[in-house]
Amino acid sequence: MDRLVMSQQEENKTALITGASGGIGYELAKIFARDGYNLVLVARSADELHKIASQLTSEHGVSIKVIAKDLSDPVSPQKIFDEVQKDGIAIDILINNAGFGTYGTFCDTNLKDELEMVQVNMASPTHLTKLFLPGMIARGHGRIMNVASMAAFQPGPLLAVYCASKSYVLSFSEALAEELRGTGVTVTALCPGPVKTGFAKRAKTEQTKVMMRGLFNRIWEAEDVAAVGYHGLMRDKTIVIPGKRYIASAFIVRCVPRKLARRSARKIMEES
Repeated sequence: MDRLVMSQQEENKTALITGASGGIGYELAKIFARDGYNLVLVARSADELHKIASQLTSEHGVSIKVIAKDLSDPVSPQKIFDEVQKDGIAIDILINNAGFGTYGTFCDTNLKDELEMVQVNMASPTHLTKLFLPGMIARGHGRIMNVASMAAFQPGPLLAVYCASKSYVLSFSEALAEELRGTGVTVTALCPGPVKTGFAKRAKTEQTKVMMRGLFNRIWEAEDVAAVGYHGLMRDKTIVIPGKRYIASAFIVRCVPRKLARRSARKIMEES
């Protein structure tokens, strides 16, 4: 992906990225640092974040603040906001990337895990957006990226709560983008298909058909998804779907009968 040329308004700005210790979040941090953005990196592991901060600071000379917080804790978004405010950092770009899934029939999955997933995937991005958005509107510029999924476009048997949470992220992002039209603040929903990250291991979906061979026989690299997402964010796209086939799939699934959509989704989520 070609490097975008920043305007003076974009120079010396700060991006806050959740889930920055690996996967798409880490790759986005690398891109933002390469393009001269200062960073606030959020994840559970302080040690991993400090390693990444040291690497990116050495390579790109940007300023990086590390905040180790678990977004499954409902008080974490407020603590993150308070810490940023205390240091006088204005957040120009908010990347709500942290998220995880749980696999299995809803009757058998663990309630505690699913309630934490609802908090991480839905409540925390909503809370962080609520806290940082007023400052962006007051300054007349800002960007928000919420990482959703291709799972947002249809029900997901065997990943029922995860897919529902990503549907929320997509709907929330689209609605907010329309509300903010004309304010100078944009909202982007990034909706990738299967990606090589730690998601499958944590969700225990490694042996499913979709993670064994991917949709359209392709599983994307996190680096490539981050590049497409960044490109779309900087061009004020509301929905960004990496891959032409995935774009077509998102359109088709909204046209086919719901019964067919959910049964097809179950087939690809069954274990191979």
